[in-house]
Amino acid sequence: MKYQRLRDLREDKDLLQKHVAEILNIAERTYSHYETGERNISVEALITLAKFYKTSIDYLVGLTDKKSPYPRAKSYK
Repeated sequence: MKYQRLRDLREDKDLLQKHVAEILNIAERTYSHYETGERNISVEALITLAKFYKTSIDYLVGLTDKKSPYPRAKSYK
């Protein structure tokens, strides 16, 4: 699965793949493979990116076009 929205959000913030990889504590090449769909992204990484971009995982993976995040559970803030 190609994650076009990951690339779009990253570019909207003028970030390089290197910067997002640092946020996720992974190699730049691994992150590049996430964007191109060559590698599946972990749930933990999706959570981190959803928080970072202030959106929902559903938006990141293309299940919704609504960019705003859901209200966070108290235990997950």
